Amino acid sequence: MATINSSKPSRFLPILLAIAIFMQQLDATILNTALPSMAADLGQSPLNMQSAIIAYALTLAILMPLSGFLSDKLGTRKLFMGSMVIFVIGSVLCAASSNLALLVLARIIQGLGGAMLTPVARLTMMQAYDRSKLITVMNYAIMPALIGPVLGPIIGGYLVVYTSWHWIFLLNVPIGLLGLLVTWYIMPNFNRPANYFDGLGFFLFSASAFCMTLTFETMSHANNMLFGCMMAIAGIGALIAYLAHARQNNRALYPPHLILVRTFRLGLAGNLVSRLGMSALPLLLPLLFQVAFNYDAVNSGWLLMPLALAAIFAKPFLKPLMNHFGYRNTLAWNTRIIGILIMSLALISASTPQWLILMHLCILGACNSLQFTGMNTITLADLRPNQISSGTSLMAVNQQLALSFGIAIGALLLQSFTRASFINHNITTAFRITFIILGLCTLLSSWIFARLHPTDGENLLTKKK
Repeated sequence: MATINSSKPSRFLPILLAIAIFMQQLDATILNTALPSMAADLGQSPLNMQSAIIAYALTLAILMPLSGFLSDKLGTRKLFMGSMVIFVIGSVLCAASSNLALLVLARIIQGLGGAMLTPVARLTMMQAYDRSKLITVMNYAIMPALIGPVLGPIIGGYLVVYTSWHWIFLLNVPIGLLGLLVTWYIMPNFNRPANYFDGLGFFLFSASAFCMTLTFETMSHANNMLFGCMMAIAGIGALIAYLAHARQNNRALYPPHLILVRTFRLGLAGNLVSRLGMSALPLLLPLLFQVAFNYDAVNSGWLLMPLALAAIFAKPFLKPLMNHFGYRNTLAWNTRIIGILIMSLALISASTPQWLILMHLCILGACNSLQFTGMNTITLADLRPNQISSGTSLMAVNQQLALSFGIAIGALLLQSFTRASFINHNITTAFRITFIILGLCTLLSSWIFARLHPTDGENLLTKKK
C-alpha cells in the first residue's frame, strides 16, 4: 500500500537537496588539489592516484539507476537517511586509509551512499511540490551545486597545507550529521508499491560500464595491457548482451526506443565524447601545477577556482546565444573552442604569469558551463512524457561514465608519455602531449553536434514576435 505524506511540505525541505548536492560537489572537487599530498603519505606516485576518483564516480554511475526503485520500496526518508549514514561512514574510512587500496575501497563505500543522495532528494522535491513551485524551489536548492566546485579546490588546498588531507573527508561528518538532523525533522516519507525493476538489464549494463572503465584504468599501469584488453572484450560483450536483452524486454532498464529519438541519440553521444577531455582536467591541472610547476596546494586551488566561478556567471548568457545562433551552431562551435582551449594548455609553463593562467581557465570554465547546459537540454528536448524518466536517468549515468572515462583516459595518456623515452621521461612534456590529444578529441567531437538539424531545440527557445 502506498504511504504518502500529504501534509504541506516544510519550507526548509530544499535544504535537504542543497546539503546532498553540496556534499557531492564538494567531495568531487576538494580531493583533486590534495592528491599529491595524499600520494606522498600513502607511498604512491601522484600519477597513480586517479583510482581514488574513478572508484567514486563509477560507483555513482552504476548505482544511480537503483534510486527510484529503492525509493519506492523503502521510502524516501528511510533511504535518504541510510544513504547519508553510509556516505559519512565511507568518509571516515577514507580518512583512516593507510594505503591506496584501502582508500579505493573506502571511496566505493562512500559512493554507495552518495549515489542515492541527490536522486532521492530530487525525487522527494518533485513529489512534495506542485509543478508551479518546483522550478523556484529547485533553483534555490541547486545553488550549492554551483558553489561547491568553487570552494572545493581552495578548501582542499588550505586543509592540505595547514592541517592534513584526512580533514578533506572528515569535513563530511558534521555536514552529514546536519543532513541527518534536518532529514529526521522535515523530510516526508513517500512510499509507493515498488515497480518492476530490470535486474538482468541492470547487471549487464553495470558490468559493461565497470569493465570499460577498468580497461582504461588498468592500461595506465605498465604490463597490464593483456588484462586491459580482456576487460575491453568483456565490456563490449556485456553491452551487446544488454542490447539483445533490452530488445526482448518491454520494461528494460533503458528501452531501445530512446535511441531512436535523434536528438537524444546525438545529445547522449556528444555528452559522452565531448566530456572526455573536460572530465580529465580536474585531475590533470592540479597535478600539472603541483608536480610539474611545483606550486603548493593553496596556489593550485586558487588557480582552479575560475573553472567553476566562471561557470556561474556564464549561465545567463546561454539562452540568448541559443536564441540567436540555435543549438547546432552554438554547441558545434563551442565544442571547437573548448578543444582549442584544452590544447592551448600545452603552451603554459611554470614561468607563465598566473593572471594569464587565470584568464585562460576563466574562459574555459565559461565555455564548459554553456556546453554542459546546452548538451543536457538538447538531449531531453524531444523525449515523450513516458520517456523522460528513463531518458533523464540514462543521461545522468552517461555523465558519470564520461567523468570516469575522462579521468582514466587522461591518466592513461599522462602515464604512457611519462614513461616514453622519446621525450626523455620529461613530465612537463608528457602533460603537454596529453592536453593536445585530449583537446583534439574534444575538437573532433564537434562533428556530432554538427549533425543536429538547424531547427533542433526550437521547442526550447523563445522566439521574437
